[in-house]
Amino acid sequence: MVQEVGKEMIRKCLLTKAILLSALMWTCTVAQPLATRAQQAQDQTTAKPTYTIPEYNAFQAANAEKDSQARLKLLDDFVAKFPNSTLNQYVYQLYIKTYTELKNYPKAVEYADKLSALGDKADVTQRLQALVQRCQVFPYAFNAKAPDAADQLNKERSAAQEGIKLLTALPKSDPKMTDAQFEEQKKPALALFQNAAGFACSQLKDYQCAITAFKTVLSLTPTDAAASYRMGVAYLEMKPPQALDGFWALGRAINLKIPDSDKIKDYLRRQILAYEQPGCDSLADAQLNELLQLSANSPDRPATYTIPSADDLNKIRTSSNILTVLADLKAGGDKAKMTWLALCGAEFPEVVGKLIDITPGTDSVQLKLYTGATPEEIQAATTANLDVKVVGQPEASRLEKEQGVRFSGTLVGYDPDPNFMLHWDKAKVNSEDIPTEKGGAKKPVHKPAAKKN
Repeated sequence: MVQEVGKEMIRKCLLTKAILLSALMWTCTVAQPLATRAQQAQDQTTAKPTYTIPEYNAFQAANAEKDSQARLKLLDDFVAKFPNSTLNQYVYQLYIKTYTELKNYPKAVEYADKLSALGDKADVTQRLQALVQRCQVFPYAFNAKAPDAADQLNKERSAAQEGIKLLTALPKSDPKMTDAQFEEQKKPALALFQNAAGFACSQLKDYQCAITAFKTVLSLTPTDAAASYRMGVAYLEMKPPQALDGFWALGRAINLKIPDSDKIKDYLRRQILAYEQPGCDSLADAQLNELLQLSANSPDRPATYTIPSADDLNKIRTSSNILTVLADLKAGGDKAKMTWLALCGAEFPEVVGKLIDITPGTDSVQLKLYTGATPEEIQAATTANLDVKVVGQPEASRLEKEQGVRFSGTLVGYDPDPNFMLHWDKAKVNSEDIPTEKGGAKKPVHKPAAKKN
């Protein structure tokens, strides 16, 4: 099962500095600042008054106040005196700013929604700015344990979608700017909205929706490590998981220097192990390194890239014996790779070979054996293809060259051709094959064993 990342990790991944700074730049260029809009409204009063001088003065007093708590009191006084003021869109913007400074993020979200609810009564850029701010602070306001958590997420997704709609339709205000330049300028805010939608969809477990959103983010900002990470997690959370696409997206996020990349790298390694279940956990390290190397140069997973599943490896385990292992590993390439992933660390109950050499030791006895398809092949051999470490059986040192030996052991490594060798550990020799004393009668060469455990 894919492990859930913590709330702080989600915040880091969604609200990267690059996204925040880009969105801030957008609100300072595409969306006109609050004071400028209010001044324009004042200038228009000569032709068509829409508010009183006391309203305007009260608003300007709040706007000029530097202390957040004092400003909040002035804003509360304003809405108490002028509940239906045409300046409310600017008042709500000040509320969003003030509550964000006070780190009261749920209230900041509340006033962003109030401004957005004004619809056509508010300037479109003010609505867009409020939606940008809402999406920035929502991960801090969201309470996953709240009874209305799903409602919070659905509102966030709707707000993000509204922001995308408004921004896509927004006409340029500077005639000197080309259409291409204007579309380029909108990309950071569009990416922010898509990230917000993807976050909400992920938390709602609508993973296909999340993947679509994060893919759009990456089309707008290809180096967004957070979006790549969240897309990878969404792929792995699907039922059934789309594991290979998930692995690739996580690899891209690591290559793009996502925060806490070491933790995510360890998370990815554990996911590969769970998906594949290789015979030796250490083999996942080589696969992880290969994945990181390949994904560094390609945002999309090539169709040719694959990692075998646990079912693929189990098929090899159930159909293998020592002779098929020898043939598959000698063949090299993908065949050898798959076989080794499946059989590294496997225990074989009885392997037959001829003793070519023996090295007695204090704690173990090292045997060099040869095994083959027939007794005749084994008998004719002069070089070893099995390196066997016998542990806890000192009497195995009485074995003599040229005699037949049966042993059980754990397959721990191999050397490919041209000097092919299978390495075994924790082996035990069949006691019937050990002479009672040095120089005793040699045991005959036996037929090869059929299958492993």
